[in-house]
Amino acid sequence: MFRILGRRFIEVVIFILVITFISFLFVRLAPGDPVLSILQVDDVSITNEQVYELREELGFNDPLLVQYGHWFADFVQLDFGNSYITNQPVMKMIMSGLPATLELSMGALLVMLCIAIPLGSLAALYRGSWIDQISRGVSLLGAAIPSFWLGLLLIDLFAVRWGVFPTMGRDGFISMVLPSVTLGLAITSVYVRLLRSSLIDSLSHEFIRAARSRGISEIRIFFAHAFRYSLPPVITVFGVSLGSLIGGVVVVEVIFAYPGIGKMVVDSIRSRDYPVIQGYILIMAIIVFMINSAVDLTYRYLNPELRLKERNNS
Repeated sequence: MFRILGRRFIEVVIFILVITFISFLFVRLAPGDPVLSILQVDDVSITNEQVYELREELGFNDPLLVQYGHWFADFVQLDFGNSYITNQPVMKMIMSGLPATLELSMGALLVMLCIAIPLGSLAALYRGSWIDQISRGVSLLGAAIPSFWLGLLLIDLFAVRWGVFPTMGRDGFISMVLPSVTLGLAITSVYVRLLRSSLIDSLSHEFIRAARSRGISEIRIFFAHAFRYSLPPVITVFGVSLGSLIGGVVVVEVIFAYPGIGKMVVDSIRSRDYPVIQGYILIMAIIVFMINSAVDLTYRYLNPELRLKERNNS
């Protein structure tokens, strides 16, 4: 266990160094000048001297590595700087929008679980039946329909025409329904197909036939043996697809004007607000890394063969 934790710590250090440098480099090399956005050159007449003075004040005239060194020194102290546009601390802005993004992600995962688990399980139990055909149709539609188009369709149907749900904003549970369903349906198709194939594979193993020969009920065999055995590949794919889930949250938040960090970072990209963009990339990367580490530990718990192999190697 200590060896695993030590390896994880080294991976975290290398990961932070790599992701901070790459995100800093890509953001600074992107087209556009934040100084012009700060000075609002489209609305106010400014001089070249004012532009140069502000660039000097913000450190943009320094070499790129020097700029990264100054930024990383502040990051080690958990200081992401202030927004160029609002002059608010970046950490405060991210922490104010993060709960809305996380609750939307949890809502999407809940929608996915409520659809994928029963539909994938029934498709595996009744392979080739009409239920199996429905699951394939749902998977095909979910993979083919873009999330932004589905979101606009749900807004038109449930908000504009029927007036059941609000079209935008964050006002309690009811405002989460449409964006959560939009994001949840977008990721459901992958897990329906994966759970179906994984359950079919687990139901064909010898230990399932042995359990049936001992007179164990089918319900207990399914939930205590087959379903648990089929979870590791599903959990592994969940960790891999988490990045696409977070990316989908950004799109959905913009469509529904949901006040999370996804909408905030889109506005920051438009205004070239470097500190907010870099803080968002780093926070999201750390969250994804932590969840992937949790997925890895969960996989080891659910897979006794892997635990036995590691114990023998040690």
